[in-house]
Amino acid sequence: MRGLQINHFTAGYPKRKVIADLSVPTLPRGKITVLLGPNGCGKSTLLRALAGLNQAHGELLLDGTDLMTLPFRQRAEKVVYLPQSLPQGVHLHVLESIVVAQRASGGRHSAEGQAQVMSLLEQLGISHLALNYLDQLSGGQKQLVGLAQSLIRRPSLLLLDEPLSALDLNYQFHVMDLVARETRARDIVTVVVVHDINIALRHAEHVLMLKEGRLVASGEPEAVITAGSLAEVYGVVGRIERCSRGTPQVLIDGLANVPVV
Repeated sequence: MRGLQINHFTAGYPKRKVIADLSVPTLPRGKITVLLGPNGCGKSTLLRALAGLNQAHGELLLDGTDLMTLPFRQRAEKVVYLPQSLPQGVHLHVLESIVVAQRASGGRHSAEGQAQVMSLLEQLGISHLALNYLDQLSGGQKQLVGLAQSLIRRPSLLLLDEPLSALDLNYQFHVMDLVARETRARDIVTVVVVHDINIALRHAEHVLMLKEGRLVASGEPEAVITAGSLAEVYGVVGRIERCSRGTPQVLIDGLANVPVV
């Protein structure tokens, strides 16, 4: 089956399991899956483990191939992971850093390759930063460069850990629209961690909700994000209502088990 299947997956650290015996229905190609859950529930640990960066065991079947059995180099050709922040102190031009990422995935230095890099920078609205150094950029600018580095590698599985955390509202929507277009165009399995549930309702086509390392729900956003799941996972009293344009939105009235006044 095309897509990513996670079967009996356990991940974490030598002395502490964070994800235990997790099985997830197939994450589809060509669609954005958003990973939701409170702080400490295992979202970042799961992404790192999917990329082969954390201790883990179980099955990760990408189009039927178990990623867990591949040498790290082969796995890295299929899977790209973007952490919450890029490494500090890297003194490269933005353009150069993306060309390096392009070559790491088998791309060659050519006029066509550089045109692809510049086109991607333009789509992200940061072409004017091409000759700036990474260590001189703001946090939000670095996140955008990191996204460009990830997309230029043309992964089969794209893992984005809070790619919107340092971005303003304009860039949040800009980035999610671009990621959605690239996911559809390249038929990628894309998994994105976000904290804003309304971002998930608006941009995701599939949602996984975690609590304490276990799967609470998986499916279409409005089937997963409900008053019941908000109370169980986040401990809040919430409603899902549609605005005048028909877009679903989460409204929080208070804490669960606390009277609303």
